[in-house]
Amino acid sequence: MEKMSPIQAWINEHRQELTRFLKFAVVGAIGAVVDFGILYLLHRVVGWNIVLSNTLSFTCAVISNFTWNRYWTYPDSRSKPIVSQLGQFFVVNILGWAINTGLLSLLRLPLTGLTQSLFTSIDPELAYTIGYNGAKVIATGVVMFWNFFINRLWTYNDVE
Repeated sequence: MEKMSPIQAWINEHRQELTRFLKFAVVGAIGAVVDFGILYLLHRVVGWNIVLSNTLSFTCAVISNFTWNRYWTYPDSRSKPIVSQLGQFFVVNILGWAINTGLLSLLRLPLTGLTQSLFTSIDPELAYTIGYNGAKVIATGVVMFWNFFINRLWTYNDVE
């Protein structure tokens, strides 16, 4: 019998948690579509301030993500009352929102400038759209890891 590599052994030992992380990532992708779509609609189509638009789009994504995570990623986590679990999920995500909005606010203009310097003939509106979407992608990636680990340790700590 062939000996397993340390990586294979680790994967076998943590298979269930890796599956949860992948489900969490799929849920996060659904939430990202909700988040990006509503952000675009409110900020670019309606013309609202980016922070207000991001807050509303992020909140809609949190509600979507909570529902999917409670019933698909962690179906065995329903020993906690839904209201308290949703409260915990929202607390984690409020901190995630702060990280998300901070990164979005800090990175959108530098990424817009980078886009304009790389593509000198680009329309400034298109450069801005690329810049804030790039910032949103980075912010979303950072917050996905934050949300998974903190929610796993606190919100879904009733799961074996």
